[in-house]
Parts: sequence; structure tokens; C-alpha cells
Amino acid sequence: MSKSTHILAVSLAACLLSLPVSEAAVVYRSDEGWTVEGDEGAVVEKTAVDQMKRAERLEADGKTAAAVKAYQNLVKHFGLSLLAPKAQQKTAQLFEKMGHYEAAYDGYDKYILKYPKGDDYEASVEAMFKIAKLFLEGQKRRVFGVPVSPSMQKAQEMFEGIVKRAPVSKWAPLAQFNAGQALEKQGKLPEAITAYQAVVSRYAADPIAESALYQIGYVRLREYREGSYDRNDAQKAREAFDEFINRYPQSEKVAQARENLKALEGGQTKNILEVAKFYDKSKQYKAAVIYYNDVIKQEPGTPESDFAKLRIEQLRAQVGEEALQAGPEKTENGARVQARRKMQAKVDVASRPDFVGPPVTMPEPPAETAPGKPKLRTGEGGGTAAPTGPTGPVPPVEPPLPGQPAPIKPDTGLPLPPP
Repeated sequence: MSKSTHILAVSLAACLLSLPVSEAAVVYRSDEGWTVEGDEGAVVEKTAVDQMKRAERLEADGKTAAAVKAYQNLVKHFGLSLLAPKAQQKTAQLFEKMGHYEAAYDGYDKYILKYPKGDDYEASVEAMFKIAKLFLEGQKRRVFGVPVSPSMQKAQEMFEGIVKRAPVSKWAPLAQFNAGQALEKQGKLPEAITAYQAVVSRYAADPIAESALYQIGYVRLREYREGSYDRNDAQKAREAFDEFINRYPQSEKVAQARENLKALEGGQTKNILEVAKFYDKSKQYKAAVIYYNDVIKQEPGTPESDFAKLRIEQLRAQVGEEALQAGPEKTENGARVQARRKMQAKVDVASRPDFVGPPVTMPEPPAETAPGKPKLRTGEGGGTAAPTGPTGPVPPVEPPLPGQPAPIKPDTGLPLPPP
């Protein structure tokens, strides 16, 4: 046994020894759930009424653990009695009073399962919600009666249990939302989005649906920042915030949603700037200027925009205005487009903060070559002389280049051929 494990075992034993008897007597059995060990509460009276009186007397005397056992025995041995629902409710309440929140939650859960029409049904659901909220806020689980560590998974399970057991309760929408919160705190972002989407779809009329829709956008923003930096994730986040603003234009969270949208656009601009710098470093200045201009258009007045403007001026002084102007030769063929896309993808990946690979290097894209001039029509002998007409040689007419108007044919004085 390691030294740290030994210290933990000794500490755990010391805590167990220091606990009151009532604390250490609470145990869990798979066949009957949480129960209390002890002789005084184990006595079972002959009738449900006498058993209830016995349990209430033990509770009044401050013998909480024994009272719990007595109430449990009433439910176990007199389950069809009209007193059984009240005894089940008291069992859960006393567990909660003792600080055994998991046992209390299970006690309330048994109540709403066995007595869905009971007088304390809604109060039991509310108590379950409050206990689950304790775990969401950091309540520690108990091992052998000792508080050990917080459990977001336990909070998640508790909230999901409320939705499952009481889907039409007034607490169900909040429980579904908080299940998403617990999943989010565990870092299970896709599952959290699914939980929030369930709020929006199932409980659209409830006020919590507004917060759920905003949270969908926020979690998608987290996915983009902490995950793949994939542009699809960014687009999904933008769509979620746009839907939120359109559906709840008066919400106090609209301002924050707009700020998040700006942050998303800023992230995209950063990627564009990295592409521009790559082209600049590769001495492909025309392409660099195109991307620098995109930065200026998308983020005017920002440091990124100022840098792009300054760099364009430097390039003008370095290579001249004419060398930076995009002409007809800027039209990219298939190979060049493919090479540019591959380059941009690599730059996007390399710009991530968690990238640890080698610097991005890309070969020069395939050079553009102008299409060859069409051959002139040849004579009958296969020579290159242009054919002659009645009035002399007919000037050669080349077909127009793509995107250019057809050239005007010279006037030969002959009548025009029929169309």
C-alpha cells in the first residue's frame, strides 16, 4: 500500500469513528434501498396506527434514526394502509434532516412512484429538485457516511430522474435545464446541447426555454473554441445565437448574444489574416492583398484591420501598385483552386492555440498558363497560308477569350451570309 493510500485509509477510519451512531447506521441494500440499522426502531407493532404512533414518538424524542426505521417498517408491513404515504414522506424528510441527501432523494422518489396521486406528490418533486440542486452546486457524496467529493454525474442523474418520474410537473422544465448544466460542467458538451434542445422542444412555453436556447449557442461557442476550431461549429453557434435574438428580442441576454456573434466573426477574421500572412510570406503578394482587404472589410477599426492596411501600403512601396492589381490572369484553374484550399485548411489548423506540429509549409501553387492561341485555318495543301477570297486574303479572326465580347469582323464589302 502506498503512503498516500495508507493516509487516506487512516483518515477515513478516523472520520467513521468520530461519527454519531445515527450517522454510521445508515446503509444501502440493493433489495430495499437505504435503511437504518438498530434495534429500537426495528420493532413492528400489530397495526398501522400503532406503528405510526411508535414512529412519531421516536421522532419526538430526538431518536431520528430509530424513527426512520419505524416509518420504513410501516411502509414495508402496512403498504396498503392510508398511513403508508405519510410514512414514506416522513422517511425521506428525516433522511434529509440527517444530511443523507441521496437516501432522502430516493425516499421522495419512492413516494412519487408509489403514490402519484398523493397529497405530498408535488412537495416530494420539489424536494428532489432541491437535493439535486445541492449536488449541482458542489454537495459532496458520502462513502461509508463520510462526505468525499462532489459529483456532477449524480446531479445529472437526479435531474434526469425527476424528468422521467414527473414529466408534467412544474419542476420538470427546470430539471431538464439543470441536467444540461450538469453535463456541461462535466465537459460533455454534445450531450449538454441535446439536453438544452429537449427543453426548447418539450417545454417551449416555459420561461426556462429562453435560457436553454441561449445556452445552446454558448455551448456551441465553447465547442468551437475548445474543440476543433471547425468553421461548421462556428456556423452552428452563429445560427443558435441568431435564432435566440429573433425569438427573444427583449431578453436581457440579447446584448451578450451579440457580443458572442462578434467574437465568432473575430475568430474568422483571425484565420483570414493568417492566410494573408502565409501568402505574404510566400511572396504571392496579389493573393495576400486580396485576403488583407477581406480583413479590412470584415473588421474595420480593429488592430487586425490596421495591420492589414499597413502591410498593403508596404507592399505597394516594395513591389509597386501594378504588381498587386488583380487582372484577368487571376482567374484560377482547378489545380490552383485545389492547392489554395489545401493551404488554407493547413493554415486554419496551424493557427489553433493547441497546435504542436511543425510550421506550415506549402509548395507553390501550379503556375497559371494562358490558353494557347487557336491555329489559323490552313489551305488545301495543308500549309499555313490563309485562304483567299474574291477580294484578297481574308484576315484571320480568332475566337473570343472566355468572358470577352466577340471581335468585330472586318468589312469585306461582301453581302452578309444568311443567319
